[in-house]
Amino acid sequence: VQLQASGGGLVQAGGSLRLSCAASGVRFSRIDWAWYRQAPGKERELVAAISGDGNTDYANSVKGRFTIARDSAKNTVYLQMNSLKFEDSAKYYCNANVLWYSEGGIPNALKAWGQGTPVTVSS
Repeated sequence: VQLQASGGGLVQAGGSLRLSCAASGVRFSRIDWAWYRQAPGKERELVAAISGDGNTDYANSVKGRFTIARDSAKNTVYLQMNSLKFEDSAKYYCNANVLWYSEGGIPNALKAWGQGTPVTVSS
């Protein structure tokens, strides 16, 4: 299972960016997605999550500004980030808890991480 993230970059405060993360490797039965971020000298924190059922959750600091969405047909998750602030600057990581069935109906589960994509917001 591989996750490929993209979409980070440099943006002025108040601007927008959209991150994408695509999963590949097996035929997934379910993916629970999440975006985390980690700024220098700080711990990694959960930014947003969307379950395989479509339920979403957001960190208080991004509610109303960020939107997580998924395209199940493409095994891809997106993070639309609007009204970006300087404090949103960090490396953003996608995370996926995936479930698939191998031959014989054997369930397999794995937690995978993307490589991280940097977001820099200039004030």
